Amino acid sequence: MKQNYSDNTKALLGKPKFLWLLMLSLCMGQAFAQSNVTGKVTDLEEKIGLPGVTIAIKGSTKGTSTDMDGNYTISTAGVQNPILVYSFIGKESQEIVVGNQTAINVSLANDSQSLDEIVVVGYGTQRKNDLTGAITSITENDFVKGNVSTPEQLITGKLAGVQITSGGGAPGSGSTIRIRGGSSLNASNDPLIVIDGVPIDNSDISGSANPLSFINPNDIESFNVLKDASAAAIYGSRAANGVIIITTKKGKKGAQTRLSFNSRFSVANNINQVDVLSPSEFVDAVGAYGTASQQALLGTSSTNWQDVIYRTALTQDNNLSLTGNLKGVPYRASVGFLNQNGTLQTSNLKRTSASLGLSPSFLDDHLTLDLNLKVANSKSQFADEGAIGTAIGFDPTQPVYASNNEFGEYFNWIDPNGNGIEALGPSNPLAMLNLRDNVGILNRYIGNAKLTYSFHGLPELKAVVNAGFDKSNTDGNDVTSPLVSANSFNNQGSTAFYKQDRNNTTFQAFLNYVKEINQHRFDVMGGYEYQNFIRENETGTDYGKSDVTPLRNYFKTEYRLASQFGRINYGFNNTYLATFTVRRDGTSRFAPDNRYGIFPSAALAWKLNEQFDIDNTFSDLKLRFGWGVTGQQDINSGDFPYLAAYTPGQGLLYQFGGAFYDVLRPNPYDAQIKWEETTSTNFGLDFGIRAAKISGSIDFYMKKTTDLINEIDAPAGTNFSNKVVTNIGSLENKGVEFTINYTPIQKANFSWDLNFNATYNQNKITALTRNNNEDYLGVLTGDVSGGTGAYGQIHSTGYARSTFFLYQQVYDDNGKPLEGVFVDQNEDGVISELDRYHYENPDANFFLGFSSQMQYKNLNFGFIMRSNLGNYVFNNVASGSSSYYNMTGAGNFIFNLNSDVKDTGFSSSTGRDRINLSDYFVENASFLKMDNINVGYDLSSLFKTSKLRANLGFIVQNVFTITNYTGLDPEVQNGIDRNIYPRPRTYSLNLNLNF
Repeated sequence: MKQNYSDNTKALLGKPKFLWLLMLSLCMGQAFAQSNVTGKVTDLEEKIGLPGVTIAIKGSTKGTSTDMDGNYTISTAGVQNPILVYSFIGKESQEIVVGNQTAINVSLANDSQSLDEIVVVGYGTQRKNDLTGAITSITENDFVKGNVSTPEQLITGKLAGVQITSGGGAPGSGSTIRIRGGSSLNASNDPLIVIDGVPIDNSDISGSANPLSFINPNDIESFNVLKDASAAAIYGSRAANGVIIITTKKGKKGAQTRLSFNSRFSVANNINQVDVLSPSEFVDAVGAYGTASQQALLGTSSTNWQDVIYRTALTQDNNLSLTGNLKGVPYRASVGFLNQNGTLQTSNLKRTSASLGLSPSFLDDHLTLDLNLKVANSKSQFADEGAIGTAIGFDPTQPVYASNNEFGEYFNWIDPNGNGIEALGPSNPLAMLNLRDNVGILNRYIGNAKLTYSFHGLPELKAVVNAGFDKSNTDGNDVTSPLVSANSFNNQGSTAFYKQDRNNTTFQAFLNYVKEINQHRFDVMGGYEYQNFIRENETGTDYGKSDVTPLRNYFKTEYRLASQFGRINYGFNNTYLATFTVRRDGTSRFAPDNRYGIFPSAALAWKLNEQFDIDNTFSDLKLRFGWGVTGQQDINSGDFPYLAAYTPGQGLLYQFGGAFYDVLRPNPYDAQIKWEETTSTNFGLDFGIRAAKISGSIDFYMKKTTDLINEIDAPAGTNFSNKVVTNIGSLENKGVEFTINYTPIQKANFSWDLNFNATYNQNKITALTRNNNEDYLGVLTGDVSGGTGAYGQIHSTGYARSTFFLYQQVYDDNGKPLEGVFVDQNEDGVISELDRYHYENPDANFFLGFSSQMQYKNLNFGFIMRSNLGNYVFNNVASGSSSYYNMTGAGNFIFNLNSDVKDTGFSSSTGRDRINLSDYFVENASFLKMDNINVGYDLSSLFKTSKLRANLGFIVQNVFTITNYTGLDPEVQNGIDRNIYPRPRTYSLNLNLNF
């Protein structure tokens, strides 16, 4: 049959090129999907949008992620038969063939196994649901927000059993971190900190207020805290005080390229001052208690010296990061700059940081390489914090400035001859700050290369090699102007310098075998680790006076650790779990016979929800038991305490003929010093109730430390004047930890999360002598200023460490303290050292944390509160000016006093040293602090493009404190308040942009 075609059709069909194009387009319609796919990803159970879900095109480097409401758009142009892969932490991944679809909505279900795999433990990861030890994990979503300049501030108040006390408000100030109480008396009580697999040195770094200040908090992804020995014993010799594993952010395979910028501007002000006598009160006091010559010293000004030395402090913190894939290699690079002023004049920290992480893989992903490098340069301007105490005591009737050239136009006390007398009297507080320039410049580098090989033909077996370094160098100068009259070399000025180089290296190699056989799961790991620590210091002082010889001091020290370790994790029927670890550590700090220690641990767990088929009710119900031994060799008194050594005789010279030679004296030592050991037992219960959206844990623990590394007086007749470091004594910590997480509301437009944690810890020294000696009081500690060689605390058997050891004050019928009258404890009719008694201790029995976070549409609001209960503080600021007698000195000057003197009315010079050690000045310093209030708003909807996500936040820190303590701040390290650098209230405006 003959078909008829139009002329146009005939013309087109007659062209072979058109036929080819038509056939190609038909094939392309089948092979390639639409160029854009849009949709929404929601939670299967909660029916709410999931932000941050990764959507990747399988087999390519293309990808994107969902916005705050779970919406996404992805281009599939140029990809044949595209398959979209949807993945999110804690959810089951999905793969969907696009075909001709242009809109794909996906609901992701919970994936317990995915949740289990995200917990970082020693030398690897472990499924969260299979943990047998006391391990707490916290990620960046739960970090503390605001003016955070050092890493530990991110988790303050967030974790049970972890107590973090800042050293004050100085820029970059260090913190005291205690996990379940400290385990030692004279060795370190700091936890081991591991950054991306590199254990770092806990010792102080010259030129930096905090060993952790080099890490940019914006680079941190998670903290994992190993609290009990069953979890921490894999680190052996350095884990007696727990382990904090810090994991930094890295690029992820298949992730879309993302540029992030964060900028924060903060304003800080001190919120209170030490209460001192006003100028008029001071004039009256000098008139009543001073001599005629002292009364003649009074000025006519009205100066608040605390206002003079403090200021409003501004901080800028800017960070830029780039994350993505470069030819299939995941990467993350970041740079940051922090410029933080302190509220004390002249104090400042400038930090420039950079990080780079690469994660290439080879051999069809059988071989992976993780490369991490962090570099930081910090410049710290250290203010003379002695000005804080001086401002409290300086005469408020004197002016700040005076017409003189000799002292830089600052008012100064002078003797009748016009010479400065600051060697005896107080300095001008502002002059102390402005005429001293103490700057430390620190460069620090930390990096590692981790190689992981999954064996071909045996993928259950992996070999891991990790090599890392932690290197730093410091150059500092402390310049005192010749205008400071207190200079001991006739106002010639001085320059003290300090240099330090630290070069620490680590090498780890281990095998890991994971195999599931029917109902049995085996995870076996064994390996070797070597660590080397080198420190090199040089210090000295140059004086402006030409005939004064500059002082120089140089030393270099090194110690090493070599270890073998192994761990077995076993699970049966996903119900019964067991973990066994052992580590053998060797340290060069001890003699060969005592060099090695063996540290075992064991832990058991029982998943009750799996055993009794109650998984629909309980998302988690697991009993845990753990036991283990950890070691301690981190001594505070040198790297070779077992060796005989000599030191110069502190200025003593021996004349031989016409020459003088340094005298060397022997140092005390113990050739048999060995490992301090801590044995830990833990009982725990993890729980999660699905319907109530409640989860949490409770742990009971006991830690017993034996062979304490301790300082005792050298035996009589040994010719040693110093204390000797040896193993003697024991102490224990026992307590309870409780954590509960609750989500009362979780809807599409409104969610609310609550967290509460509580810790009870009791510390007690159980022995301090090798034999029972009831007459041995203990070791005095805790320097108290205002007296000569005064110690206000003691380590004694049967008491908490650093218990206050003071005179018991006697009061009249009206409750007013009687000056110089104390209880005669031994009833011998004489008040002496023998009448001091044990009274309270500085450690809180309870510390609590409570946080809340709400989100309504684009608005979020949260806060963090902390409380310490049962902690006591000796108010040394008040005790040092407890008597009107303290107002007048032996020279040509007068002091101001704490206003507490109006309550005591003390005025006599008799028994001043005992008054300064009165229990009257010990106060209950329990407190409740609102640490942080934060408000944020998602600005993304204001922009037309979905590629830009923006968030604006406002944060207030140190909002309020409720306490009965009369001093400046009840949160005091070690319990003796000696003019702490005030912690300011800080207001921060934060902008986050993600492209």
